[in-house]
Order: sequence, then structure tokens, then C-alpha cells
Amino acid sequence: MRTSTVTAARLGLFLAAMTAGIAGAEAQTRCRIMDPTGTPLNIRETPGGRIVGQLPNGMLVNRAETVRDARGRAWVFLHSRETGDPIGWVFREFVACF
Repeated sequence: MRTSTVTAARLGLFLAAMTAGIAGAEAQTRCRIMDPTGTPLNIRETPGGRIVGQLPNGMLVNRAETVRDARGRAWVFLHSRETGDPIGWVFREFVACF
């Protein structure tokens, strides 16, 4: 194998590893409800839609999806960390992921 081919292959592997690391950091799914008002966080049927329940501060959840509404605000769809059951949509600002 020529040196340039080996170098290109190594560069490709390096870039793939870096991209995976960046994507992994952005795709953090383990989260905690952190509403600074101290009140339970509203769960919605759709982003910005009808309220269908509430979550207590400190609850651990999994983030499954993130979308932006027409005003550019981020909303996340959550699942229970304990059971994996779907919970619903919440305003992203009140969820701390790690």
C-alpha cells in the first residue's frame, strides 16, 4: 500500500472518530427535570400543545427527540428512565442533560 493511501485511511478513521465523539456529546439522552420556578414541569401532547400532565423537579428522564417550534423554541420528547415508557413533550430549557 502506498504511503498516501495509508495516510488517507488514517485521516478517514480519525475524522470518523471525531465526528462520533461530537455527535455523542450532542446526543446526550440522560437528563434531569430542572424547572427553576420549583413548580412541576408541564408535559404536553405536542410541542407547545395541550398539557397532559406534570413532572417533578429532579426526576431523571431520557431525551428521545428535540424539535423547534415556529418561534424557534426547543422542545424535547421524554421517556421514563425507569421503564422506558414515553412521557411527552416539555420545554427544553427546563431539562438538564448530561
